[in-house]
Amino acid sequence: MVLRQPGQVLRAAVLGSPVAHSLSPALHRAGYAAAGLTGWEYTRHEVDAAGLAGFVTALDESWRGLSLTMPLKEAALALAADVSPVARRAGAANTLVRRADRGWDATNTDVEGAVAALRPHLPGRPERALVLGAGATARSCVLALAELGVTTLTVRARDTAKAADLLAWALDAGVGIRSGSVAAIDPWVTTRDDVVVSTVPPGGSSAVAATVPSTHAGVLLDVVYADWPTPVARAAAAAGMTVVPGLDLLVHQAAAQFTLFTGEPAPVEAMLAAGRAALGVAG
Repeated sequence: MVLRQPGQVLRAAVLGSPVAHSLSPALHRAGYAAAGLTGWEYTRHEVDAAGLAGFVTALDESWRGLSLTMPLKEAALALAADVSPVARRAGAANTLVRRADRGWDATNTDVEGAVAALRPHLPGRPERALVLGAGATARSCVLALAELGVTTLTVRARDTAKAADLLAWALDAGVGIRSGSVAAIDPWVTTRDDVVVSTVPPGGSSAVAATVPSTHAGVLLDVVYADWPTPVARAAAAAGMTVVPGLDLLVHQAAAQFTLFTGEPAPVEAMLAAGRAALGVAG
């Protein structure tokens, strides 16, 4: 439990640019209510990479944690007194946690969130995975896949040079990825992948959906959570895949942040219900 002075409001927030669409306030506030935490406030602030250091430096002692979205995940590393091994390996931090000395620790709960979202849907230990996209989110998802047991990785992206860079990083990271391949976003030539993770933004979802095979027995995690189901998710479901929505990842990474900020177990089901209500999707 995080101690506070009588009457003191403890604060956390999500920072990013753009940030108006973020579901983090709805998730964390629902968590506070379900856990019976009074005197906690969670807000959102439009902050770009150039303004991050100034914003963080100006925060008083009432602030306990910051959730970071794009484009702040790399810039946040330079502000931390300590960077967790997972954030250092991913090269990105989505979380800053207040230290007793008023400094900040940086970590990455996206990896934990992806593991928690995928694990209940996997029939066994996955060995082969396909990642669509090659950005910062894909990097965190690769670490999650390696933690789940994946040893063979295929990366498909419109920019095959970026895909090759991601695969090379995965092979050199010492996390258990031992082999892999790179390809453009074309029709999938194999359905042997146990897990597919799509990090394709909404604007590219329709084009990628056209590349999904007609039948596939694996699991798909689409990291997009708005306008659900996405074209990729619909195509995967039609092919027979088990589809995991991006909201599951979002909620689990937020739940990990909740515990880091408050010191209390996160009420995951209440946070998930709040996310579904905010998006207008059924449970």
